[in-house]
Amino acid sequence: MNNIVEEFYLPSLEECKITIMGLGYVGIEVALGFGSISKNLLNNKTLNRKIIGFDTDERRINELISSYDRNMEVSEKRINEAKFLEFTNNTSKLIDSDIFIVTVPTPIDLGKNPDLNPLINVSKMIGGILKKRAQTLPDASPCIVIFESTVYPGATEEVCTPIIEKESCLKYNQKRRKDTFFTGYSPERINPGDKLNNFDTISKVTSGSNISVANWVNNLYGSVIKAGTYKASSIKVAEASKIVENVQRDINIALMNEFAIIFNKLNISCLEVIDAAKTKWNFLNFRPGLVGGHCIGVDPYYLTYKSKLGGYYPDMISTSRRINDNMSNWISELIINNLITKNLKILEQNILLLGLSFKADTNDIRNSKVFEVYNKLHNLGVKCHVFDPYIESKTKDVKSINLIEELPKNKYYTCAVVLVDHKLFKSWKNRQWQDLIKENGFIIDLHGIVPKELKAIII
Repeated sequence: MNNIVEEFYLPSLEECKITIMGLGYVGIEVALGFGSISKNLLNNKTLNRKIIGFDTDERRINELISSYDRNMEVSEKRINEAKFLEFTNNTSKLIDSDIFIVTVPTPIDLGKNPDLNPLINVSKMIGGILKKRAQTLPDASPCIVIFESTVYPGATEEVCTPIIEKESCLKYNQKRRKDTFFTGYSPERINPGDKLNNFDTISKVTSGSNISVANWVNNLYGSVIKAGTYKASSIKVAEASKIVENVQRDINIALMNEFAIIFNKLNISCLEVIDAAKTKWNFLNFRPGLVGGHCIGVDPYYLTYKSKLGGYYPDMISTSRRINDNMSNWISELIINNLITKNLKILEQNILLLGLSFKADTNDIRNSKVFEVYNKLHNLGVKCHVFDPYIESKTKDVKSINLIEELPKNKYYTCAVVLVDHKLFKSWKNRQWQDLIKENGFIIDLHGIVPKELKAIII
């Protein structure tokens, strides 16, 4: 990182125009966070910023303008409280922006390699905007492009920056010049389904392409985040920190999943073992289960990809991914084996899968492994229903499964499987569970939420 602090021409911290690129689960939180604050939390100065929330999805923009969040993550009240925020899908409104904060998805492809196309496309778009900005506002301070999307270490400077440089015809990270731009990286830490912790209450790691920019970016986030910031020494360190957060969780969950498989063969409940073990003060209370979503189930592949390019095969990370990816198969086999053990004809039974989202109390179905459980059973000819109180059957991405919106109460199912621990399921009493299951039926409980007297099969 460049050690010169004073020779960079940067935007005004209190009067800059900030554009958030992408208004998904992360972007909307970032936009509301910046759009709701009128005083700098670091020095109490008045903020005269203009905040733009940009997305290419016109329907999404219209919904947000009407204070509606289809993802059920932010309330109408919170959107309305963001007095300094404007939503648009019109790139012409972004020309005079000083700061671009990128929150687009970073998925994996069918080969489980990083799919950087969303990041590449937004970098091209920003480059084009910066080119027009330089032509129409030649005396404006250089822009800073801050990436929040999860990437492997080096992606910001090795992939995104060269694209912006090429498209904008500007020079990168130059001192004492106006025909330049800078970059920063601040990994997102938004937790879908969590209504208590949001953008301004979760501490933020920050970084920049030189010392001056790093300080500026750190102060930018510090001005709106109550939980404070941590300034990393480089963009690569900040990028790597996000990967490590999720890889660590993936490995610990994989260990619990392997315990679940072992203890199932020994006819021991893994969850009961964990409850006993966690009485020790330093036990890490991770739980077995399906690992989906856009973070834990995806991010490790970004690190393994980069690690292999560097000449090292990451055994533990890869093994953990394999264990967690295989859990949907193991659960499907557990259901089938219990049907066989009870001498029930597989093709004549009705199975209920409880939960479709990748985690509790959200409608987020990105990379949900419940689809894999359903498809495995369906391909074997088993009749399956899926019930999730947060997801409507008309939702575009669930057309391939038999998602029901009301549960029958006539003991219709031979087996019910708790795959997601939604609050609704936790609230059910004995009678509600009994109304679902036939007299010779059974419940498989991945989360230990079924009343004990019902003697569910707890993994």
